[in-house]
Amino acid sequence: MYPNPFIPERADPFITKLSDGYYYFTASYPAFKSAEKGYDRIILRRSRTVDGLRTAEEKAVWYAHKEGVMARHIWAPEIHEIKGRIYIFFAAGNRDDVWHIRPYMLRLEGTDPINDSWTELGKVKAAEGDERSFTSFSLDMTHFEHHGRHYLIWAEIIGDSSLFMAEINPDEPNVLTSKSILLTKPEYDWEKVVFRVNEGASVLKTKNKVYVFFSASGTGAEYCMGMLYADKDADLMNEESWTKHTEPVLRTEDLIGEAGPGHNSFVTDENGKLLLVYHARPESHLKGECGTYWEESLYDPCRHARIREVKFNVKGEPILK
Repeated sequence: MYPNPFIPERADPFITKLSDGYYYFTASYPAFKSAEKGYDRIILRRSRTVDGLRTAEEKAVWYAHKEGVMARHIWAPEIHEIKGRIYIFFAAGNRDDVWHIRPYMLRLEGTDPINDSWTELGKVKAAEGDERSFTSFSLDMTHFEHHGRHYLIWAEIIGDSSLFMAEINPDEPNVLTSKSILLTKPEYDWEKVVFRVNEGASVLKTKNKVYVFFSASGTGAEYCMGMLYADKDADLMNEESWTKHTEPVLRTEDLIGEAGPGHNSFVTDENGKLLLVYHARPESHLKGECGTYWEESLYDPCRHARIREVKFNVKGEPILK
């Protein structure tokens, strides 16, 4: 259906369709060999079709600060429309502490995400009385709505890198309105390769379930995807409502010519097909090649945006392989 790779050197890819009828693409702009050489902007592309995003003009709509906060490691942007307003979520570190990673938010002032201006709303804030959220390394924020309630999910290192979720008021999405719950933490061997990590959440709703997909382990060929789910009528803010698959749902061994699949989003294309949008390295990465190969996988830009069609089994469960 779509060429593989879809867009080279764009990791953490996110595609969505906004109410203006356009599809929008954003992703982490790559860094080459160090935090000083990239991860320094937020880019957008748009098209009337998903395939048109491949060749659409790419424009930087925001640049990292030269000093202070939001100056390094601009990671995993996502563009969301929440109650008629458009926002970009992203993670960033500070100039004097590149690992002081926290989630931030921009708000569009106007109606055109490509050409109108964006206002910095600053760091996402915890709810009053919540002494846990955003107190340590935290990133990969996403949003979803279900039964009229709005939620944010993000990864935060509290012990290990784990996924947390809280509610928001859609009129002020950069402020949590509840204390966070723990959705998942690294438990199984496939979540602990190189690093103990759960991150990069994405949400898929079906007729009967709410699914949260996430990425696990280090960012090299060991990167893989896991899944948890809750009944559509369950209390999503009850940790007991969620069930986690004990095995990865997509990993290097499931693919041909690719390594380290992860950090995905979902979108339905103009033909009604549900798509998995994700990044993976070419298989040559396993041999220390990959064109722009660098031994530190975080600063190796050969993570490419890719697309696969999502299938469903007889039980109505999504299949990514």
